[in-house]
Amino acid sequence: MLKGKKVLLGVTASIAAYKTAELVRLFKKAGASVKVIQTEASLHFVASLTLSTLSENPVQSEMVDKDSGEWNSHVDLGLWADIFVIAPLTANTMAKMVIGECDNLLLATYLSAKCPVYFAPAMDLDMYKHQSTSDNIKKLESFGNKLIPSGFGELASGLVGEGRMAEPFEIIEHINADLSADLPFTGKNILITAGPTYEAIDPVRFIGNRSSGKMGIALALECANNGGKVHLILGPTHLECKHSNVNITRVESASEMYKSVDENFLDSDVSIFAAAVSDYTPESVSENKIKKKDETLSISFNKTKDILKEMGAKKKDSQFVVGFALETENEIENAQSKLKRKNADMIALNSLNINGAGFKHDTNKISIIDENNITDFELKDKSEVAADIVAKIIELN
Repeated sequence: MLKGKKVLLGVTASIAAYKTAELVRLFKKAGASVKVIQTEASLHFVASLTLSTLSENPVQSEMVDKDSGEWNSHVDLGLWADIFVIAPLTANTMAKMVIGECDNLLLATYLSAKCPVYFAPAMDLDMYKHQSTSDNIKKLESFGNKLIPSGFGELASGLVGEGRMAEPFEIIEHINADLSADLPFTGKNILITAGPTYEAIDPVRFIGNRSSGKMGIALALECANNGGKVHLILGPTHLECKHSNVNITRVESASEMYKSVDENFLDSDVSIFAAAVSDYTPESVSENKIKKKDETLSISFNKTKDILKEMGAKKKDSQFVVGFALETENEIENAQSKLKRKNADMIALNSLNINGAGFKHDTNKISIIDENNITDFELKDKSEVAADIVAKIIELN
């Protein structure tokens, strides 16, 4: 959810400020851009050099930069951010936010921010339980700010109880859950196959195809960014797919892919079969490397299970199934036939006759075929193609 987001982190003077180094690291790991504002008092708890190094941006703590004499614009910072996270938030700064006091850069930016503001209180037990603190938390929420609740645990005073700032990973999880709440695939299980399969001939050689897995990986990321919990079953490829909402099962052969799909299919709400699965597999696999002897070599093949057809036959009314068709002739007719024969809800048709489409390219050109319509798209980057496919699934589902 945080990939590509611009996150502004506000740090106030709590001992919990030491956790902000890890928080910045996790925001960056999630793909966010990060800028940090510190109150002057917070500099006693965590060095700005630490946070500027981790965020890869200068840390700002004053209205006017002492070295350059330039104004640090709270307005620009507020407009830059997609998300403003104040963690840790002390009782002092919280009270100032409630009454609109503006005596430092962090507060000025808060009062200028147009984006969602999350706050993670951190204070001692008695301060946290005080009626004024409870009232201030309620007031901040009434202004539209989003509370990241404090945890229960050992506090700096030696007391044990509420008031401990949420752990950095909990803050990330809370924000991710909030951002995904209204996304179209939130609460949906998405099953996706991607990449080639390799069918062994002997311990060294295999029959495969030129699929890179790029299209299926782009689909997994797009579904995850739309809130889906994605299970990606990925054939042999060097490519990675890193997203907190994507769980990967790596397989090699068509039989392994079928087994993994079959075990997970009925739990899926949407299944997208983008893998280039081998239609045939050697009848037998030599235990030893086959030596070059004769002028010719004959290998017998058996048909593999048709994953799309098998899953289409067992799909429930509530499930939505998408297949891919890679064609070189009679493209539309073949894709329409595949849609019916395999009981799919939608087919994404690619043609090998289009320059820049198909295996190994970063681009693709597709037509989407459903029961009632054929929708043609221009040649695009595969991430944009994935967005088109997912948008159509959302429209039809």
